Amino acid sequence: MNFATVGTGWITESFIQAARLSEQLHLVSVFSRTEEKGKKLADQYNASSYYTDIEEMAKSKEFEAVYIASPNSVHFEQALTFLRNKKHVICEKPIFSTTAELEEAYKTAEENGVYLFEAIRNIHTPNFKILKEKLHEAGKLRSAILPYIQYSSRYDLFLQGEEPNIFSAKYSGGALADLGVYPLYLAVGLFGEPNKVTYHPVILRSGVDGSGTLVLEYDEFVCTILCSKISHSALPCEIHGEKGTFVLEDAAPITEIQFIDSHTKESQILSVEQEEQNMVYEGINIAEIIESKNDEEYKRLKHWSEIVLRITEEARKQNNIIFDAEK
Repeated sequence: MNFATVGTGWITESFIQAARLSEQLHLVSVFSRTEEKGKKLADQYNASSYYTDIEEMAKSKEFEAVYIASPNSVHFEQALTFLRNKKHVICEKPIFSTTAELEEAYKTAEENGVYLFEAIRNIHTPNFKILKEKLHEAGKLRSAILPYIQYSSRYDLFLQGEEPNIFSAKYSGGALADLGVYPLYLAVGLFGEPNKVTYHPVILRSGVDGSGTLVLEYDEFVCTILCSKISHSALPCEIHGEKGTFVLEDAAPITEIQFIDSHTKESQILSVEQEEQNMVYEGINIAEIIESKNDEEYKRLKHWSEIVLRITEEARKQNNIIFDAEK
């Protein structure tokens, strides 16, 4: 299947490389706001064309799907443009700023007979599937701690008085929207939708969260998500059950899964070796859903995206974190 890209950052290049590895997605076109960057990326990856006009690109017959990795705040309008031109859209996380945008975009996709996906790599990996299949072995779940705490070099710029996109309400930034969605997807994929959500953020001068603690309350257990772009941690993820504990090296990618028996304290490695370019798994899965018209799998991923965005929106509302997209 031929695809195009919007955006010229490192994440776009990672997806292009993963697409090549998948052998199911073939890059034919790229978009950039500047001709210089667009031509450079197209030449680097042998794309046949590049555009600086989104509307013109969306009308192209060269490709069936597009991967969008632009600033968060423009995802919605760009996605709608392609959906209305009957292109499948793969939009980098966080997919949109609000649930209202998500609902309209899914409606537009359905009206035009195409699919809309949120690009989130960890839930497509073999190790996530292993964890989901083995989760019952922990017995009755009692708690989970899922951290994703990674210092951003852009915070240095923020401290110098600048306002990079990821720390800006104008561009729908913040720690929860950027990093927190990884462990949040992990929680939703494994445990489902929580009964109650509470968020305790550290608010920066720009009005968004630099870090925060998200508490998800389920029947008889609590999941705590820690996210930060202004500090660093080497903490693993843990899921605690009465019979045993799962220890994950990272929320994304899920490179190693260890199970520790509560009674014997014996440990067992459950994970398998994965491709270093782990975005390949989402590329393969999405391509297969489109090609086979697997509506059941599509609806499952759509449902998870709806829950995740509902949670992040509620968390922001609790703390008066308002994106410009909502004004």
